Amino acid sequence: MKLVSYLKEDHEQLGVFVDGIVYDIEHLHPELPNTMSMFLAYWEDYFAIAQEGAQLIEEGRIALGKGTPLENVQLLAPVPFPTSCRDGYAFRQHVAAARRNRKVDMIAEFDQYPIFYFTNHHSIKGPGEVYCMPDHFEKL
Repeated sequence: MKLVSYLKEDHEQLGVFVDGIVYDIEHLHPELPNTMSMFLAYWEDYFAIAQEGAQLIEEGRIALGKGTPLENVQLLAPVPFPTSCRDGYAFRQHVAAARRNRKVDMIAEFDQYPIFYFTNHHSIKGPGEVYCMPDHFEKL
């Protein structure tokens, strides 16, 4: 099951993507939410219901007319307004190579703890052009 967030009538909409078609998720079952954030917040309640609905689409038991071809949809970021965003610090191979170049041993604890940092969650954008304020370009 592939979930997508897209723009529908100027609002965020959660959909299921099957064979090039995007289906509004609430058409699969009346209890399903229409935003990714709500879906993720209640994942345990909604996942199985959504999966059953996606299966109905794949089996052809939900009409294609209820969906929209992907090329007619404006995709958003998968999670349009995340509350936070963590970025992995580095791949193990990268850290090992960097340490080897400095002639020091690999950090023994590297595999024991996740290494990440919080990045700007307001900078998450979907596909397409990213617009910046003109004065920001003066500092690049």
